[in-house]
Amino acid sequence: MASVAKISDHKSKKNNSFDVRNLISGRSKQTNELIKLIQMVSRTNSTALILGETGTGKDVIARAIHNSSLRNGPLITVNCAAIPSELLESELFGHEKGSFTGADKLRKGKFEQSSGGSMFLDEIGDMPLTLQAKLLRAIENKTIQRVGGSTDIKIDLRLICATHRDLEKKVESGEFRADLFFRINVLPIQVPSLAERRDDIPDLVLNLLKNVETEDELKPKFTTDAITSLTRHNWPGNVRELKNLIERACILFQGQEVTSTNVTENLLRLKAPNTIEEQNEIWDVTSELIDEVEFDDDDDKENKIDNLPHPNNYKDWFTFYDEIDIRRHLQDIEIILIEAALEKTNGKIANAADILKLRRTTLIEKMKKFSITKNDTNL
Repeated sequence: MASVAKISDHKSKKNNSFDVRNLISGRSKQTNELIKLIQMVSRTNSTALILGETGTGKDVIARAIHNSSLRNGPLITVNCAAIPSELLESELFGHEKGSFTGADKLRKGKFEQSSGGSMFLDEIGDMPLTLQAKLLRAIENKTIQRVGGSTDIKIDLRLICATHRDLEKKVESGEFRADLFFRINVLPIQVPSLAERRDDIPDLVLNLLKNVETEDELKPKFTTDAITSLTRHNWPGNVRELKNLIERACILFQGQEVTSTNVTENLLRLKAPNTIEEQNEIWDVTSELIDEVEFDDDDDKENKIDNLPHPNNYKDWFTFYDEIDIRRHLQDIEIILIEAALEKTNGKIANAADILKLRRTTLIEKMKKFSITKNDTNL
């Protein structure tokens, strides 16, 4: 008891001047509510459960809770989905010397290592049932036993759990213990997806660019239109996807301006930008092919649209190139035509579908598939 009291006294001396906004960017309503909840949760020692889609930054939320608290110890993270089930128990609880083959010395587990601080159990929904009972006992008794040991070891920590899974459904299916779920679901925190906090994207871009390890003069500069394009994307990968896009931009556009076209054609679709020389070369080759095209009858001539490539144009492709990614090439053509149709019809999907000879629902599905947006909200 004396040691616990000593820790408590020490905690009260901690200067809790941490600003949650050092970790969480954005000023949207959803983000402001999330920050308020983090600040409330961090004042307690109760178990917190962070819920949200993959890539929303649940680990960042856990770090914000720990850093805002009065706990002086470390934040220890364990990803329950990344460690094989046969090793997870030893990783969490430690083991005694000789407890199994290869255990040549005593090893403290993550529970002991995080005593005095916080332990973050990421993806707790993937924890094996066999370990869930032992975890419940540790939470309730505040003691653990190492693998191969019989002595109760007291722990003093704040437990933070996270998952992208629906734990209530896993309880119903018998994959997750109901008593453990109710024990960790004391302070649930729902992290909004990036699509729900699009207003934060400008701040997130600036913050992510600051954290890229490269010289400032080599970092790309996003135009206003580029930022607008980013806010229109659905972001199925959430903040993690945005972070990857920023790193991609730093590689493809070192020290350059990133436009809306670059966002849609190069960054979201993983297409390397063409140099001016490459564009001119392709244009010259295409022009030659168009000049050589022959039409078989008058009907073809009447239906011909100026500068529209004919299928025969591609007969001589391998005269100029060694290979062609036909799926990628046809996809790029499809994207260009859809975007052109939407531009011609001022974003009206029904009209664009008509001039493309597609059903409206088919066009909508293709727009979702290729992450194509429109400016007009009319359907």
